[in-house]
This record gives sequence, structure tokens and C-alpha cells, in this order.
Amino acid sequence: MKITKEILVPAIAHAEGAEGIVGFNNIVGFHIRLAHGAVYRHFTETFSDLELTQKQVSVLWLVDDHPDIAQIGLAKRMRMDRATTMAIINRLQKRGFIVRGKSKTDGRKQTLNLTDDGRQALALAKVAIKEHEKWLRSRFNKKEVETLIEMLSRFRTDQPV
Repeated sequence: MKITKEILVPAIAHAEGAEGIVGFNNIVGFHIRLAHGAVYRHFTETFSDLELTQKQVSVLWLVDDHPDIAQIGLAKRMRMDRATTMAIINRLQKRGFIVRGKSKTDGRKQTLNLTDDGRQALALAKVAIKEHEKWLRSRFNKKEVETLIEMLSRFRTDQPV
């Protein structure tokens, strides 16, 4: 086996936090991680008053869009395991945002619906999402946003390669 040493030359300006790590500026995953961190921090700040996580907002939105959705259907749509889904639903139910019910078509399944408080929380979350999206999109022009979305969607496991 022949081992070669590749020399990495920085392709872009220095990334904060990469001091002393030769070549990190050329690692795509490193920049995705930094971007994710910045986006997550801004999301958390934007939603701090609502005391909702990204996953909780997603659950509220999906339940609103799909009344009587089964927990298992929700888990599949969110690509989460059952235990994680149940924990999120339990927290939202404890806050009075979601109610569980029995499926009319399959007695083994529980349905999920928003309460009035859940709809109100989702409405506030959608306002915060607009603020967050405005912040994100302000870094790009319209064409760049379209290109970025297209490029990032390539990482989704349900998209053909």
C-alpha cells in the first residue's frame, strides 16, 4: 500500500476556530459544521422566548398540517425513532399544545391534534421562523438562495444521488 501526503492549500479566508489545524479551510464538512452552528445559535436565540426547540416546532407544524396523524406517521415524516418522537410529543402534551386520541380506522394507533394553545404557539413560532429566515437569506442574493437549497438538498437520504 502506497501512502501519499497531500498538501492542502487554503482556498478561502481563515475560519475562526481553526487556528493551528492545517488544511481545515479546505474541508467542506468543517464549513458545514460551522454554518450549522451559526444557524442553530441564531434559531435558539430567535426562539428563546417561545421555549420551543426546532423539533418541537416541526412536530407542531406537521400535526397542524396533518390532523389526526398517527405518532408513527409523524416519526417517519420527521425521520426520527419512536422513542424520540414520543418524548417530544409527551413534552408538547404536558405543555397543553397537543392532544392524543384514538384512531377511527386503527385502534392500535394514537392520533395527534393541536389544541388552541398549540395553534397559538405555532403561530408565534411561524413569526419567529420568518425572522430567522430573513436573517439567513440576508447573506445571499435570490439566485444564491436557490442554489444553496438545491446543493444542500443533495445530502438528503431520500434524494437520488
